Amino acid sequence: MELLAEAVVEQEISQYEIERNKPMPSKNHSYIQKNILVEIDIKYRKQYTLLSEIDIIMPQKPNCVPDIAIYPKLTFDFLDDEMAMTEMPITAIEIVSPSQSDNDIVKKINRYFNAGVKSCWFVMPSFQAISVYSAIGKYEFFTSEMTLIDKATGIELSLKEIFS
Repeated sequence: MELLAEAVVEQEISQYEIERNKPMPSKNHSYIQKNILVEIDIKYRKQYTLLSEIDIIMPQKPNCVPDIAIYPKLTFDFLDDEMAMTEMPITAIEIVSPSQSDNDIVKKINRYFNAGVKSCWFVMPSFQAISVYSAIGKYEFFTSEMTLIDKATGIELSLKEIFS
């Protein structure tokens, strides 16, 4: 009976989840991810490059795939693409999915800081809130009526725009 239960669990895990070592995004997750990308791109395109769902090679395995990675302005060679980034982003943004625990995200944030990332955003759709971490265990909590301020990048975003 246990083997049957394990086989059912294995079938429920999608190829996306296996390849990226993270849960499948939901409708809310996808919508908020798009809103964050658009809002940052409109205001900060000349200063930063945003990459979504890019594999980041971490000093210790496994690699991480943040929902959004913010880099200083990057150059692109469209004839010689890259499948993974070896350089750490300035900021990693993680949007919690319904099947993820807060603890999973916090562990990932700690890994990012240990690898040299300067700030991490923990986006909580059900609370319409974002915690901006500036170090392990040190964060500011922003709700939908506030303006998010990330001191590591200087990025300021109206959360009303993100969650509307």
